[in-house]
Parts: sequence; structure tokens; C-alpha cells
Amino acid sequence: MTVFIEKWANATKAAGSRWPAIVAFLALGGLYAALPSSLLLGGQRWLLLVLIAVLIVPMLISHYRGAHTTNMVLGYLLNGVVTAAMIISLGLLIRALPLHLEKPQELLQSAAALWLSNILVFASWYWRLDAGGPHKRAQRRDHQRGAFLFPQMTLPTEKKHAAGIEEWTPNFIDYLFLAFNTSTAFSPTDVPVLSRWAKVLMMLQSMISLLVIALLAARAVNIL
Repeated sequence: MTVFIEKWANATKAAGSRWPAIVAFLALGGLYAALPSSLLLGGQRWLLLVLIAVLIVPMLISHYRGAHTTNMVLGYLLNGVVTAAMIISLGLLIRALPLHLEKPQELLQSAAALWLSNILVFASWYWRLDAGGPHKRAQRRDHQRGAFLFPQMTLPTEKKHAAGIEEWTPNFIDYLFLAFNTSTAFSPTDVPVLSRWAKVLMMLQSMISLLVIALLAARAVNIL
């Protein structure tokens, strides 16, 4: 009984760092629902939010039960679903622009929703892939190896102790900040990128962000 309680407490503590990611996924579903029906696959406004909820519930259950392989598979599936939804909506937006199918206000709202979705989608990928994923990162007492060199990783031991971050590991907010900087500054700013897969993902994120901004600018001056 004591062992079970200890495992449950550890799982609950680890799950605490996952709630920002869950909120981000639900926000993605909300942003998708805010798009015009012409940018939705099949015109189903709440389809993505339902799929996200359907996947999140077994993800949480598998995490609390310690079924980490199942949790990881469901996590990758969830990331794939939201990524596919964003790409499809972006493609539909690009197709609609030359035909002037969207009203100016709808176009602005759609571009803003997709731009924000781009940040959340790639933040979820960085969080999912870095250093083996959230479960493996939580098992380590201190984060020293990964695809990103966070500033906390470069601090000497005495400065970590003074700052109260002796056992620091990145959580979803750190990856969200990284993704936000990538979309706004088109660079990781204060976090050097060490892995090739991360560099490829960040290039893709910057390209999508630049594409959305360029499409808006072109439409604003009636180029398209």
C-alpha cells in the first residue's frame, strides 16, 4: 500500500508539469474552432477539440498508471493530429487568398489563429522530443543534455544553488517561450540549438510564421 501511494504521489508530481501542455492542446482546439468553416476539414468546427479530448484522457490515465510506452505513443499521435490540422488549414488559407474567398476581418482572424497555432504546435514538438521526452526528463535530477542549451544549464553549481535551481529541468513553458521567440524573431534568441532535428523543426516553424505574415502583407496591398 505504501509503495502504491508513493508511486501515485510521484506520478501526480510529474503530471503537474504536464498541465501547461494540456492547456496548450486545448487552446489549439479552441483556435481551430475559431477558424472560418472554409478553413476547416469537412467544415467540422469542433472535430479537433473532440479528438484532442479523446486522446488526452487516456494519456493522463496511462501516465498515472505508469504505462509510459502507451503514454508516449498517444502523445505522438496527439502531436501528429494537431500538426496535420494546422497544415491543412494553412493550405486552405493559401488556396483561398487568390480567390478572395475570405473577408478582410476573417482573413486577419484566421491568420492570427494559425500564427498562434504554429507556436503551440512546435512548442509541443520541442517538449515531446527534447532529451527523450517529458517522462525521461522528469526521471533525471538535473537537465544537462538535450537539443537545446537553456541558460540554466550553463550556470555553475554555486550559482544554481543560490538561485534555487539545483535540480532544474525544462517544462512546457520553457519550450513555449522558445517557440514564441522562433516565430517572432525567427531565431531561438537565448537558447542555442544543438541537435539537427531541432534545427530542422525551427526552420520549418520560422518558414510557416514568415509565410503567414507575408500572405497577410501581400493581401493588404492587394498583391494577391
